[in-house]
Amino acid sequence: MKTKTCSSQAALTYGSQPALRDRLVLEAARLDAPDVVLAVTRRGKRTVVTGGRGPEPATPREALRYELGSLTKTYTVLLLATLAAEGVLTQDDRLAAHLPPTLRLPHRASHSITLRHLATHTAGLPRLPYALVPGALLRPYRSGYARYDTERLLNAFAATRPLHPAGRRWAYSNFGAALLGPALARAAAVAYPALLGTRVLRPLGLTGTTLGPGPEGADAVGYRADGRTPVPATDMGAFCAAGAVRATPHDMLSYLEALLNPAGSSLSGPLKEVQVPQLHRGGRRGETHTLTWFQHPAPGGPLLFHAGATFGQQAFCGYHPASGTGLAAVATARGRRCPLVPVAYELLYQLAEEGH
Repeated sequence: MKTKTCSSQAALTYGSQPALRDRLVLEAARLDAPDVVLAVTRRGKRTVVTGGRGPEPATPREALRYELGSLTKTYTVLLLATLAAEGVLTQDDRLAAHLPPTLRLPHRASHSITLRHLATHTAGLPRLPYALVPGALLRPYRSGYARYDTERLLNAFAATRPLHPAGRRWAYSNFGAALLGPALARAAAVAYPALLGTRVLRPLGLTGTTLGPGPEGADAVGYRADGRTPVPATDMGAFCAAGAVRATPHDMLSYLEALLNPAGSSLSGPLKEVQVPQLHRGGRRGETHTLTWFQHPAPGGPLLFHAGATFGQQAFCGYHPASGTGLAAVATARGRRCPLVPVAYELLYQLAEEGH
């Protein structure tokens, strides 16, 4: 596998951390994908390494925008916390209060679901609307989300009987996270893409982060598990709040740096709010969850992280506040041959252990 520092300029900029750069080169070599980027921030100093067994793209790999999949949820929940801080809504508002009044909800349990329940995956909703499941199983590389508009999403919610009362147990749900999109948009009277842009992306200076495809050559191309068959860009339809964000690795680092140093941001309160633990599941060795991040114990303090995947790409973001360390990783393939998430998690844990 061919690896390199992200550019000659970047090599000069990050030359103060050659040992870390060399380590990232070795870690990148463990990942079998056409394009790989590993990017670390440690107390404000960045080290970025790119590699991949595919041909070098016309746009440098570190400048491409990658599909973040479920990492999008962390941006959406930060938007929720921001709107709550502004007084537009509260996290414990009932979802039904921010949906069209003409939408009938025949199931009593649906009326108890709050925005916090959606953010923390405790709303009792299935992972996907039932109508999407057969297509997801039969056509694993084709996005069924593209045909799902907001009206269909809301009608699916109305027709779905929650699996259990809201707040009783944790069950990961793209369905629930997607519903935050129209709910936040209705509360603020602004479409979700524009709302995320003005309330989150712009204040954080994330100019390389979008919700849709950019001009030709701006976005990374995903591939099937074989690393050879390209996959069309993912259209998330009404599920944009659950999985539509695209970002450059440098913007991902900027996002992590804001979370590591909330005091330096205009979104200080919301950035702190999304890191507060909300629930623990699975006994002593189970999972702790903040409003949007998975949280694990680590030397010196907790490690927070989230991963995401689309039909041909995968991404990871994690950070360790005690050591001031954050790691962003992306790859343009999925499957056993490209274990991006465990490699990135293991690397972040080791860096946290060494740096606390």
